[in-house]
Amino acid sequence: MRLLLVEDDDHVAAALSAVLSRHGFEVVHARSGEEALQALLPDDSGCVQAFGVVLLDLGLPDQDGFEVCGRIRKRTSTPVIMVTARADVRSRIHGLNLGADDYVVKPYDTGELLARIHAVSRRHASGEGESLPAGDILTLGPVHVELPTRQVSVGGEVVQLTRKEFDLLALLAQRPGVVFRREQIISEVWRTSWEGTGRTLEVHVASLRSKLRMPALIETVRGVGYRLVAPAG
Repeated sequence: MRLLLVEDDDHVAAALSAVLSRHGFEVVHARSGEEALQALLPDDSGCVQAFGVVLLDLGLPDQDGFEVCGRIRKRTSTPVIMVTARADVRSRIHGLNLGADDYVVKPYDTGELLARIHAVSRRHASGEGESLPAGDILTLGPVHVELPTRQVSVGGEVVQLTRKEFDLLALLAQRPGVVFRREQIISEVWRTSWEGTGRTLEVHVASLRSKLRMPALIETVRGVGYRLVAPAG
């Protein structure tokens, strides 16, 4: 698999490239946001380099990595994993809302990073989100979830969700009041059993509560998982 590594620190990039190469990846190194974006554009002959995953550092010299992620997402559906020292939940949510497929905080275990790379590439190859049933509109108080069009509205106002946020909400909304185990949600929405996805699930739940402006809609069942509490009216 060809991988685009966007990292301005040459020492970090060299060490990580060596590890990735040993695991069968062909690494293309970009030292800035603009260099990364250029790598995703057609060359003079009209050919575009195909990348399986983009590893994106946020602390780039020419522009913020969040901006780069947004511009990448407008050009390609290639999975993006943000790799950064910014560990706060707000940064995680912002990155995922911009279209990042995963968010890894430095320092990280190399084995964990490799597992996440393989996980997002598998999900991308499988055409994530297409297994949800079509033909239904779920009404939960002021919340309307249209499965065929993948559109969500609250009180008639459309709410923009990422692919995974919609998949998560649709799963819970189809059986309001039922507690979904964390492992079950990860299996059905992320199509993986890898435990490291649990933190990503928490971030997506927090983002949904914020975007829908209904913190009580998704209830945490401590030690078990989550359930959707249908609002009145």
